Amino acid sequence: MSKDAAKIKYPLPLQLKQTINMIKEFESAKEILSEIESTQPTTAAELEAFRIKYLGSKNIIKPLFAQMGKIEPAERKNYGLLLNELKTTAEEKFKQIQDSLNSDKSREKKTTPDLTAPPGTLEKGARHPVDIVMNRVISIFQKIGFTLSDDREIEDDWHNFTAMNTPEDHPARDMQDTYYLKDLEGMLLRTHTSSVQARVMTQTQPPIRIIAPGRVYRNETISARSHCQFHQVEGLYIDTDVSFADLKQTLLHYAREMYGPDARIRLRPSYFPFTEPSAEVDVYWGLESETDYRITKGTGWLEIMGCGMVDPQVLENCGIDPKKYSGFAFGMGIERQALLQYRIEDIRWLFENDVRFLRQFHSAI
Repeated sequence: MSKDAAKIKYPLPLQLKQTINMIKEFESAKEILSEIESTQPTTAAELEAFRIKYLGSKNIIKPLFAQMGKIEPAERKNYGLLLNELKTTAEEKFKQIQDSLNSDKSREKKTTPDLTAPPGTLEKGARHPVDIVMNRVISIFQKIGFTLSDDREIEDDWHNFTAMNTPEDHPARDMQDTYYLKDLEGMLLRTHTSSVQARVMTQTQPPIRIIAPGRVYRNETISARSHCQFHQVEGLYIDTDVSFADLKQTLLHYAREMYGPDARIRLRPSYFPFTEPSAEVDVYWGLESETDYRITKGTGWLEIMGCGMVDPQVLENCGIDPKKYSGFAFGMGIERQALLQYRIEDIRWLFENDVRFLRQFHSAI
């Protein structure tokens, strides 16, 4: 045979070629299995590299599954079992080493504390200005016999409006002022805590003497002087022979407790659908500084609440005999009281929870 003839390469038979490829795939899978078994990650970084290589989205085991077509039908089952063993071994090893590393970290954390070390300093907290004023208002009225009453913020139309003698065409019922709930027909976010008074009057017969503090909601433009949510405290007193003089004396007592023993108030005629007669209550703030002139518009008087005698129709709506009983009601916004008490210029600060702002009220707790 010539040298040139010896260099000629004859093609292998197809069946022999397939057998050789199959052996290569089996050998490749067995090598990876041996590699997995011998690898021993000792750190979190090494374990993550192990996971990416053998279990990640582009792991080296995945291409072996694509070679299933090169395996002879009689050996495909064995090949599949080998690949499943590869994957299972990698998962079990990863979980075992992960648990071991986590256990080591846990043991490291369980160190004996140094009992001789000085204690850390805890920063003293502060009450929110709205909370401070709310508690003061509640305390003043509780001392003269008013009990605390609270109820739901999601209210129905009857207790929020109809029971309070609010006509069907009253602007307060309009979507621009009230938040109605889309999936609960006839339900809304209460616009005042008068709804609590309505529930108490329908469930209790006089004498009634309550205050109803809580959050209320109105669809208003948020600005420095108004917000879509705020807090109210409303009061209600119903009994026999309750007069407007009783109302005035109660509010004068409140003003002197809140603003000082020399506080003066005045009542100006006003209108509310649930009281008749109705009045706005002003307290004399004084004109001692430029700020006083600005916030009182040069009059020295500041409006602090609305009040009036409970309309007989409201009593009748709630099942109370207006011929036998009479009563008075009042309501005030707590945010407005807080703005006045602490000379806060923007109501939005009360809702932003800025720690720098709240720290100013440490001494007011």
